[in-house]
Amino acid sequence: MPLQIVRNDITKMKVDAIVNAANSSLLGGGGVDGSIHRAAGPQLLAECRTLGGCETGDAKITKGYNLPCRYVIHAVGPQWRGGGHGEREKLVSCYRRSLALAKEHHCETVAFPLISSGIYGYPKDQALKVAIDTISDFLLENDMLVYIVIFDRKAYQIGEKLFSDIAAYIDDNYVEAHTDSYSAQLSRMKMLSQEAPAQVSYAMSAAAKAKSLDDALSQIDESFSEMLLRKIDEKGMTDAQCYKKANIDRKLFSKIRSDRLYKPSKPTAIAFAIALELPLEETRDLLQKAGFALSRSNKFDIIIEYFIERGDYNIFEINEALFAFDQSLLGA
Repeated sequence: MPLQIVRNDITKMKVDAIVNAANSSLLGGGGVDGSIHRAAGPQLLAECRTLGGCETGDAKITKGYNLPCRYVIHAVGPQWRGGGHGEREKLVSCYRRSLALAKEHHCETVAFPLISSGIYGYPKDQALKVAIDTISDFLLENDMLVYIVIFDRKAYQIGEKLFSDIAAYIDDNYVEAHTDSYSAQLSRMKMLSQEAPAQVSYAMSAAAKAKSLDDALSQIDESFSEMLLRKIDEKGMTDAQCYKKANIDRKLFSKIRSDRLYKPSKPTAIAFAIALELPLEETRDLLQKAGFALSRSNKFDIIIEYFIERGDYNIFEINEALFAFDQSLLGA
């Protein structure tokens, strides 16, 4: 998955580079900055002294020393002053400069904190959106695994209205799925018992028609892989456009393309439905090819339905919401 949101201590991330939310002196400070300097050891400070500081919105790179990463990228984010002093542009620049340095030094994996969202006061929901938007734009053109590292729940926040809307949608639909009356349950059980003999009869008839294993196999319907590739062509997309929009690694997509019987995980299958911007019924059809379904008794599924019904197919925004509700993220 090219972009992941994880809970961890960034100083323990085993990646090529971690990004430090630094101050302009680059000589250490509080929060993430202080933690990184303590974990890296005094050699990091010694190298930082040679860099001559750093402008807001820019970034500089050093070795990782005692950290489990090769590099530390020191990005200087803006202090929040109400939003009318170019804060967003400077924060976007932090992420772009950091990613450019990572690419320049051939990093394949990079971990970011939420820059400026601590003592610099940048509102956490807005800081998260800037991070997601800027990193996802970069990943549409570049191959890299990027982590946004959240230390604890307090350090993570999606928009209050979005959170409330999703929570209400879950409540309306999730509760509904569990409030069948006793008579409704009996009615459904009766219907299933009536259908069972017909299903058995149909199955026996179908088996009789399959004179050999080859005949039976020839009746197999379109597979997940075949349907996915057909949908990509129908949408006029390239393979790369599709798997990048789906937050899927190129190597995994190659496996799916080369194996017509490949069985993806449910988050992977849904990720492709989101990338293809399929409506709900077509999403269900694609999932069925992989052996899955959407259920009103599953919060993950209800959140997916919430976004599809509203025509919101930004997979990174969907993953923000899934993370906020402690659900699996979309992608590989």
